[in-house]
Amino acid sequence: MSENKITFLIQCHDSKGIISKVTTFFYEEGFNILSCQQFTDTIQEAYFMRVSLDAKDLTYGREELSSRFSQVADKLALKWRVHYSEDKRNVAIMASKTTHCLYDILEKHGEGKLHCHIPLVIANHESVKYVADQFGVPFHYLPINGENWVAQQGVILKLLAEHDVDLIVMARFMRILSSDFINQYQEKIINIHHAFLPAFQGANPYRRAYERGVKMIGATAHYATDDLDEGPIIEQDVERVSHASTPASLAQIGSDIERKVLSKAVKYHLDHRIIVTGNRTIVFPETED
Repeated sequence: MSENKITFLIQCHDSKGIISKVTTFFYEEGFNILSCQQFTDTIQEAYFMRVSLDAKDLTYGREELSSRFSQVADKLALKWRVHYSEDKRNVAIMASKTTHCLYDILEKHGEGKLHCHIPLVIANHESVKYVADQFGVPFHYLPINGENWVAQQGVILKLLAEHDVDLIVMARFMRILSSDFINQYQEKIINIHHAFLPAFQGANPYRRAYERGVKMIGATAHYATDDLDEGPIIEQDVERVSHASTPASLAQIGSDIERKVLSKAVKYHLDHRIIVTGNRTIVFPETED
């Protein structure tokens, strides 16, 4: 990912000439377009666009760019956002007992594969502290039970505000966030779960999957909403299994898929590749920009 680019995410009612008018604006403003991706939803009659620009071509301030683009956007009735790659987002990771997703996110961040800062890890089990310590990320242990969960959410919200957190990654954090919490971070909380829901809820889903003889394992990463595990889906993956699989091997395969799906979803969000429309997402594939 280029360290010096400007990305516009655009959506509107589909009509002729949108791409021409938008790209003409950027050309006339002197920008080199690094990539231009688009999608037309013929069922909803909606149009979606992602444009990446070379930021070194910006010869005036950000507010001026937004003001000038607004003149075009208003005429075309565009809903849009603009992001600057030099502004790294602050990401908080929340975890419980399992470490595979937590470790993978921290490892990819350490390798420079996730364009963000990770100022803290929050967990309700102290046993995962060693993972945060390994990567030098401050760890906050908050023991949680049925009686203190409301109060502890307040503590978490305070920590998020103190660190100016832009994105929350629920790396197998096994507690249900309140509506008030979620509403303060709409489209800014990414959750991961195995794809057996809602058939195999609760503990030991892979044991029950084994007992049912499932032939496919998957995982889903989505934005958290009030509807548990039903928010807009960002990324999914599956892998076929067989009768020879044991509960332990099913769980291992599931962990591998969860890890891969969650990190992809986080990267798509950080790279500004996602537009949420209703309860769906438009996810633009990775390019060389």
